[in-house]
Amino acid sequence: MDNLTNKQRTKNMKAIKSQSQLENLVTKELWHRGYRFRKNVRSLMGRPDIVIKKYKVVIFIDSCFWHGCPLHGNIPKTNQNYWIPKLNRNKERDKEVEEYYVSLNWNILRIWEHEIKDDLTGALNKIEYHIQKSRILNN
Repeated sequence: MDNLTNKQRTKNMKAIKSQSQLENLVTKELWHRGYRFRKNVRSLMGRPDIVIKKYKVVIFIDSCFWHGCPLHGNIPKTNQNYWIPKLNRNKERDKEVEEYYVSLNWNILRIWEHEIKDDLTGALNKIEYHIQKSRILNN
């Protein structure tokens, strides 16, 4: 059973930002490295976190909780009738989005939030490598 009233739950859910601090940290560093991109492009399926249309690159920074990380994803103990279908649908949607971009020959990268937290430089290098590889493929 949920301990919050509907009004309290609504307030909490509205407070969740569409851009995380990790996403802002990554995009700021990529910008300093000279990459130009768009963030959270609504016109593209799945609203990718980072988009470089010129090279057909989409990058998603996935939250361990919302996207079901095999290492850190967990299902809340309360209200499981809501959370299990919700989190499973998020994973299904991630697969649909990935299949969509692959079918259009876009280069998709999904990176877990824990990869950024554990090794920011390594995660940035992984993203940079993905962009450079895509650049070569699309020139």
